[in-house]
Amino acid sequence: MIASHYKLIIVTPVYEDVEASTRLFEELYVQFGKEAYVVVVDDGSIKQPVKVESLNQAGVNGVVLKLRCNVGHQRAIAVGLGYVSEIMQPDQLVIVMDSDGEDLPDTITALITQLGADSVDVVVAERKSRVETFRFKLFYTIYKRFFNLMTGRSISFGNFMALKFVAVKRLVAMPELMIHVAGAVIASKLRAGICPLDRGSRYAGQSKMNFVGLVLHGFKGLMVFAEDVLVRVGIACAGIASCSILGAVAAILLKLIGFSTPGWFSIALGILVLMFLQTGALALMTLMLTGVVRGGSVTTAAVYREYIDEIIESNNV
Repeated sequence: MIASHYKLIIVTPVYEDVEASTRLFEELYVQFGKEAYVVVVDDGSIKQPVKVESLNQAGVNGVVLKLRCNVGHQRAIAVGLGYVSEIMQPDQLVIVMDSDGEDLPDTITALITQLGADSVDVVVAERKSRVETFRFKLFYTIYKRFFNLMTGRSISFGNFMALKFVAVKRLVAMPELMIHVAGAVIASKLRAGICPLDRGSRYAGQSKMNFVGLVLHGFKGLMVFAEDVLVRVGIACAGIASCSILGAVAAILLKLIGFSTPGWFSIALGILVLMFLQTGALALMTLMLTGVVRGGSVTTAAVYREYIDEIIESNNV
């Protein structure tokens, strides 16, 4: 169990990345010494599983949660927060960060400082600069615009964040946390502060996330707001269907007054009728799906234990 004298709990997922995560533990000890407790979520690593000796050698206090299988980056974070929610104290703060070095330990203090305000429940890191390719930056810009169009909300942050006790308790009660952490923060309606921070470079190795994985991650963000997306798609389809009806009426009027060439009327009317039937059916289907999209959802707090195979605590004092 986490003792009450720890001021900070740090949750970080690790998958086949021992070298980088070991460097992170060392950096965390330099920054916080014995004041931080590190919850390492080993996301089903086989080749390079995280061992508690890495925490012991770095001198940090913490625990390694070994998951039964690889569940993905977002779900691993959710499992870590589910574990923390049951053992943390109301006066403790939680940091969620990646273990590869791109979330810099020396910027955690900036997040904590901003979290000190009574009007803020969670502080998220918005990137001032990125060590990324032009293609990544281009597609990320396009994604943010598309996300705003489909959900009516803006997203400009990832997993690096600081949370108060109330924020952790609220998030683990949300099924969306298992899908997309940043999306769940937005959907939670928690009072969020934004802290612009630079993004670091990886300590070692290569990122396990490829382009397809990034696209999937982006679509999972949309899944959090599936109801809003479906309604907007339904409204758009209904609008197109209405326009097709108006077009069909206009085509009939042109035919009746003689302003149509041979064959034009039948082709135009056929296309417009098909547009109406397809978009009308799609609009009806999307609106019906809004009633079942959340069916069967379970909260992180209820199921996180099912993912954990073993809990190993460090022996640092």
